[in-house]
Amino acid sequence: MALLLLAAGASMAVPPLVRAQPAGAPVRTLTLDDALRLFHERGFDLVLADTAVAAAAGDLTAAKAFPNPVIGGGGGHTYDYRPHGADCSGCSQRQWTASLNDSGLLFDLVIGKRRLAIDVAKAALAGAQHSRADAERTLVAAVKEAYVDAVVARALLDTSRETAESAQRTADLVQLRFHAGDVAEADAARAETSRLEAEQAVDAAHEVADAANVALAFWIGEREGSVDFEVARELPAPDEPPALATATIGDLVASARQKRPDLAAAQAGVESAQSALALERRKRIPDVALTGGYTQEGTGQEALQPPTASLGITLPLPVFDRNAGGIARAEVARPAQWVRRPKLHPPKAGEVAGARAAPRTALERVERMNAGLLVNARRARDLVEYQYKRGAASLLELLDAERSFAATRAEAVQSLGDYWSSRYRIEEAVGMEIGS
Repeated sequence: MALLLLAAGASMAVPPLVRAQPAGAPVRTLTLDDALRLFHERGFDLVLADTAVAAAAGDLTAAKAFPNPVIGGGGGHTYDYRPHGADCSGCSQRQWTASLNDSGLLFDLVIGKRRLAIDVAKAALAGAQHSRADAERTLVAAVKEAYVDAVVARALLDTSRETAESAQRTADLVQLRFHAGDVAEADAARAETSRLEAEQAVDAAHEVADAANVALAFWIGEREGSVDFEVARELPAPDEPPALATATIGDLVASARQKRPDLAAAQAGVESAQSALALERRKRIPDVALTGGYTQEGTGQEALQPPTASLGITLPLPVFDRNAGGIARAEVARPAQWVRRPKLHPPKAGEVAGARAAPRTALERVERMNAGLLVNARRARDLVEYQYKRGAASLLELLDAERSFAATRAEAVQSLGDYWSSRYRIEEAVGMEIGS
């Protein structure tokens, strides 16, 4: 059922299947390591997360920058001015001015607006980096599950083909007996129906396998949904890592608290909101700028404007705007971050417990299959087929044995896929890879 849903979802979410390789061309085998490497190189969502980190790094660079000083200069000419007397040698009709403004740099170093802006940008960058790591955590798990789905779909396709071949052999045998007059026409119809049903199952399994491959291609960054690979024919044998076998729910929750980047991102969000509020409150203090100037129009005592240096300050008067809007926005953002933090921290023990139980249950199913269920189903099918050929069993018994064996094989494949999918989900839940 899960694979059928995957097929329906993939047909809507990704481009239609495109076979990139021409007929007869060799198709490369894509391993799980290959899929993860391609995802890290060109996965869509990871590229977007990297962009967000780069933007936050740019904001930090901008926050660290000192304001540029402003310099000015000018010249002029005074009309209808005539210096008096021959001793006014330094008088001139030309005027020269120069000015320098520190753009509030010195005063800002005193009151710390720049420092607070840097704190905000640092926390935002840390949050973006943790969010990127969290995106990688969840997306890597999704890529692994997509790979498992593709392998399971291919294995089920192989199983359905073998079942169709068996149904074809049975139908051929029944047809020979029917023409010899040894079986009734109803048996021939039943065998033919079983053969056609098996062929239908092959077509359905092929569609699911194609959809699983397209979904995997989308995850690893294929821009046009092209599929020029094939996945492995089977999954590795299950092996419960000792670290997982001996870990308690408390151990896994503690690991999640330390390792999961979404918790660190939430903490960075709180710190950023606190710094942003402090910065907005500090902005109520006007930006005081130091100014220096120089003016002259002539050089002597009789000059219209002897060389004159000046020093002063400029500041806006906080009469109408005291940054009430910025403070209000920052005050709203801070409790929002506090609400988000406990929502994630600590991780719910029930969530981790559910993720912990799933691989163990799937492992028990796989072991039960390998311990005898699959072998017994195959032996029962072979024995009934042998008996049918010798007239000791009915066609209905043979068809039932074949269906039971096919269903058992499909269940074995799906159980192994469930184990690996649940392994990757618990790695996602605790925020780290659990090796063998």
